[in-house]
Amino acid sequence: MTHTIIFDTDPGVDDAQAIALIMAHPDIEVLGMTTTFGNVRVETATRNALLLTELAGQNIPVAQGADYPLVKTPYPVPAHIHGADGLGNQTLDAPSGQAEKISAAQFIVDKTREQPGEITLMAVGPLGNLAMAIALDPDVVNRVKQVVIMGGSAARGGNVTPLAEANIFSDPHAAKRVLTAGWPLVMVGLDVTLDTVITPDRMARIAEGQGALGKVLSHSYDFYADFYRSAIGLDGCCPHDSCAVAWLVHPEFFETVTGHLDVVTEGPAEGQTIFAPAERQYVSDRWSRTPAVQVCMKVDGEAVSNWIEQTLTSSSGA
Repeated sequence: MTHTIIFDTDPGVDDAQAIALIMAHPDIEVLGMTTTFGNVRVETATRNALLLTELAGQNIPVAQGADYPLVKTPYPVPAHIHGADGLGNQTLDAPSGQAEKISAAQFIVDKTREQPGEITLMAVGPLGNLAMAIALDPDVVNRVKQVVIMGGSAARGGNVTPLAEANIFSDPHAAKRVLTAGWPLVMVGLDVTLDTVITPDRMARIAEGQGALGKVLSHSYDFYADFYRSAIGLDGCCPHDSCAVAWLVHPEFFETVTGHLDVVTEGPAEGQTIFAPAERQYVSDRWSRTPAVQVCMKVDGEAVSNWIEQTLTSSSGA
């Protein structure tokens, strides 16, 4: 089966790993990448997306999108996690390509009009571009094949606040619009990404198999792994965004639960994703008024890590 996708991203170390995956896998057709602020400002995200595709010898359209949240004032980018350049602070040549002339949101609208029912939107950063696509054309929710979100947390708490995951916290108003829009949606959040680890030895094999792109992935991994080592004592890093790609190709690695999502947009719980499993009964129906979605709750993390390595070291990418 070929998966036709638009990849919405804010590269970002783990984004770069996921971009390598989608370019390498023979069953994934990348119609384009759309960029957003998040791990870096959007201009840097666009530069990185263009650069990574060129290092892989591919020509993938890149459309630049949101540089600010819909409502809130943005926090500074997490340079201590991803580096000021998003790729672990390394000196790289500027890409030769340029972004598309249309916005990311318009790119999403246009492509889904051209191929209704065929495109999966994969969003691994803050969700402003998807929210703006809905604002431009509300019928976009009826034209996508599915939406796969890397973000949120149903039961594991947060990674940037006690309750909120980074992508959702960065633009909670956009996240609320996207997660409750009524399109077929799967959330791949901290519940599963924190149970998946790329170890240093695995990364070394990946770097060797990825040529020029591998050198960039390796350097950025080292920077990212230093953060994980100091922050939580982990020898390696969690490939958050790659887990969403793994779900697309191998959903059998995951256990999903049907239920209802909402997002807290204000106050101390800002950015928290609230998940109400459909089979549970509560004292009120207030938590089950949003459209039903799928949320990944468990994962075979070793299977996902093995698949990532296999994809990025195989000559065929399979």
